[in-house]
Amino acid sequence: MKKIPFFLSFVALLACGSNQNTANDNSKYAEKYAKTITSKDLSKHLYIYASDEFEGRDTGEPGQKKAIKYLKDFYVKSKIISPIGDDDYFQEVSAEWLNKNTRRGKLKDSENVVAFIKGSEKPEEIVVISAHLDHVGTKNGEIYNGADDDGSGTVAMLEIAEAFKKAVKRGRGPKRSILFLHVTGEEKGLLGSKYYTENPLFPLANTVCNLNIDMIGRVDERHKENPNYIYLIGSDKLSTELHTLSEDVNKKYTNISLDYKYNDENDPNRFYYRSDHYNFAKHNIPIIFYFNGTHADYHKPTDTPDKINYELLEKRTRLVFYTAWEVANKETRIIADKAKKITK
Repeated sequence: MKKIPFFLSFVALLACGSNQNTANDNSKYAEKYAKTITSKDLSKHLYIYASDEFEGRDTGEPGQKKAIKYLKDFYVKSKIISPIGDDDYFQEVSAEWLNKNTRRGKLKDSENVVAFIKGSEKPEEIVVISAHLDHVGTKNGEIYNGADDDGSGTVAMLEIAEAFKKAVKRGRGPKRSILFLHVTGEEKGLLGSKYYTENPLFPLANTVCNLNIDMIGRVDERHKENPNYIYLIGSDKLSTELHTLSEDVNKKYTNISLDYKYNDENDPNRFYYRSDHYNFAKHNIPIIFYFNGTHADYHKPTDTPDKINYELLEKRTRLVFYTAWEVANKETRIIADKAKKITK
């Protein structure tokens, strides 16, 4: 080993110590704001959002309009701005466009709901966190509340947004910008996310990754004996770096069992293609899909807020927050090293 002059070695030691301190500070603040995500607040939101009043949040219907008002009111109260401007948190999706893109009934005008936290150092680079705001409405006089699908993902996003906003207020906001994207029409064929990626508020080339949350409040039959799990789908499909970061974040902060069963290319359920992240993946944007698997109440009127495991929902929500925190604060942008040729 070569001898290093004393002065150079001293400078290197200082730099190393500085980097270590920065990393420690980042972890300390991540943990501080993750703790603001609580099962109590998640429960409070979900008992409202998946209540009978919202009539199953069917796309374009009165219950869905109540849902989007609830989301907007939350962001306004939390002083989290809209990327559209002023008081407009709705990316409008016309009935004409919706009906051109689905065969699942005649749909009315609908909306994606969007909120935004501007990055402090790399504001042009966007991390998108998404969940679908809709469910399937009412059938034969019964309300399909959709507490898990996807009330759980929706309220998780609200808590994540609030945690980042609290960090901003203390001067610890993310380096990159974060777009909170509540998409409509998922149940009708991933329509809201398709509309967004065809009409993005920010260039898709500037979108770093999409973290998509769809059903994270329940335990499936496979994990009855060990509920401390979450299915991750797609984390390694386009970016080795995102997958590694996700694994490291979990080991560092949450220690949830990450189950990749449905990430298999030969998965007969084809879950990779069945939620809103897929419309981002089609554009070579790295994604992670967080999912608890199906259960006996999936797409039934019995998917109600009282069935949710709120302590587990808290832990899973914190995992998404930590992952977003790390992606947003990395020195370098996540690379899509497995990007595929896009065909139209």
